[in-house]
Amino acid sequence: MSGHQHRDYGAALGAAHLVPGMRVRHPGRPDWGLGQIQSMVGTRITVNFENAGKVLINAAVIALEPAEEE
Repeated sequence: MSGHQHRDYGAALGAAHLVPGMRVRHPGRPDWGLGQIQSMVGTRITVNFENAGKVLINAAVIALEPAEEE
């Protein structure tokens, strides 16, 4: 159980470098395409993905990946 808590803590720390407007990808859902962060409240991040629309992400569980600028 403590291992799970450490994983959640690490994922939440990963969200510290994210800001609204930033382009990101969901590591487990590449089919969603590129997303743009709309808002961030605590560990809740609203992202508008190309192929999935607006999705609420829990940063304590999912570590979004910054997308390479093209």
